[in-house]
Amino acid sequence: MDKMSIHRMEYYGYHGVFEEERRLGQRFYIDLELELDLRRAGEEDALEYTVNYAEVHEKVKAVVEKESFQLIEALGERIASSLLDTYTSVNALTVKVTKPHPPFDIHFQGVTVELHRTRK
Repeated sequence: MDKMSIHRMEYYGYHGVFEEERRLGQRFYIDLELELDLRRAGEEDALEYTVNYAEVHEKVKAVVEKESFQLIEALGERIASSLLDTYTSVNALTVKVTKPHPPFDIHFQGVTVELHRTRK
């Protein structure tokens, strides 16, 4: 299966267990790997036979910036279901959600959850 990867999309969202996180917001990074057949798009050089990654970005942006979740797991699940519902050509996908600055007294580069979902 072919893959399309979109790396480190950056958004500002209002997600977190603590009320202050959901009120003030923070930066989130999203990585996607979409599994789909890209043969026809490659052979015919035609956008209609692939997934427009500019549209994918807009769909992910809407979820991250307009919805609110306590857990980044729930944010990732919502992104995955939204993309699978929208793009029937996508057979499976992997979503990585990174929260670079969790509210802990610790110095590290954040926490990432990775979800892999397939079409039912």
